[in-house]
Amino acid sequence: MASSLRASCIFLLSLTALLTITSAATLNVISFGAKSDGRTDSTQSFLKAWASACSSVQAATIFVPRGRYLIKAAVFRGPCKNRITVQIDGTLVAPDDYWGLGNSGYWLLFIQVNRLSVIGGTLDAKGAGFWACRTSGRNCPVGARSITFNWVNDGVISGLTSINSQLMHVVVNSCKNVKVQNVRIVAPDLSPNTDGIHVRGSTGVTISGSSIQTGDDCVSIGPGTRNLWMEKINCGPGHGVSIGSLGRDFNEDGVQNVTLINSVFSGSDNGLRIKSWARPTTAFVSNIKFQNIIMKNVGNPIIIDQNYCPDNRGCPRQTSGVKIDQVIYQNIQGTSATPVAVIFDCSPSNPCRGIKLRDIKLTYLNRKAQSLCKNIGGTAAGVITPESCL
Repeated sequence: MASSLRASCIFLLSLTALLTITSAATLNVISFGAKSDGRTDSTQSFLKAWASACSSVQAATIFVPRGRYLIKAAVFRGPCKNRITVQIDGTLVAPDDYWGLGNSGYWLLFIQVNRLSVIGGTLDAKGAGFWACRTSGRNCPVGARSITFNWVNDGVISGLTSINSQLMHVVVNSCKNVKVQNVRIVAPDLSPNTDGIHVRGSTGVTISGSSIQTGDDCVSIGPGTRNLWMEKINCGPGHGVSIGSLGRDFNEDGVQNVTLINSVFSGSDNGLRIKSWARPTTAFVSNIKFQNIIMKNVGNPIIIDQNYCPDNRGCPRQTSGVKIDQVIYQNIQGTSATPVAVIFDCSPSNPCRGIKLRDIKLTYLNRKAQSLCKNIGGTAAGVITPESCL
């Protein structure tokens, strides 16, 4: 009888412990005081849920139910004790007053966290008021990037929708092994500096299955990016997929091992772009591959511009020090919105090298498009339209 009672007690204690662990592993922001009315400031409730998840020895999920949650600028800081998943079924909204996100440059910042996943949901940054402020020339805040991963390793952003970011929508900075997949990004085509996904200083990033309609680069690739894989991206409107601009600073890291495949550009201002400032630098671009790309009425479908010098300030009469080599363009087809569909405007002091064209078919108004080459060396194979100028 005593042994049976002891066994029952042990069972109940084990069950209680299991239920405690299970309940601790899923953290509903409502339980921390968040309101889903879109008007009540829920920032502190989200931060309290994060603090609990970050200190949990068990893998934790922060759950955001359906509804609209008003969030001001928030920093979700690690390191944390175990894996964290932020499961968003609702919408996070920024304050109506664009000053409400402050001057930090961030809206939602995740920093120094390993094994982090942000799944689903919508971010509505309400950027229109900020854009109007910028274009009017009034005194404005610096602007906020909607979601930023800084020093995040083994991270995932999946199924997220970002609407009307003040500045860049998604930023991956100084990270390793981050996957951005099945995201949807929406902003007007004239919204300034609203890059869809910006990657810099990161290694092993994958971007896939995403739709990006915005006012700046669909994907922008900054210094220090290595081993970036992109596939199944729909871009447009926007400024295309851009490596750069590079070479703004003299001591600057390069970009290498970047691949983009199986993607479609529709009505974007540019297609495949490499851009560098016309001044001395240590930056470089190496081992790039663009393959199986469809262009639909795209301005500058293929362009290397090494004479970037906005407003002719800071770089007149200089040449780009960015060394560009081993860039492959293969099976690029479709229509150009500009008569010159292929532009290679490379640096006279550091000519482009190892540029390879294979099976390019780009037309302009149902006619042959043109190509332009300056300071470039490379090869062409297969069917090339417009005629290669290499």
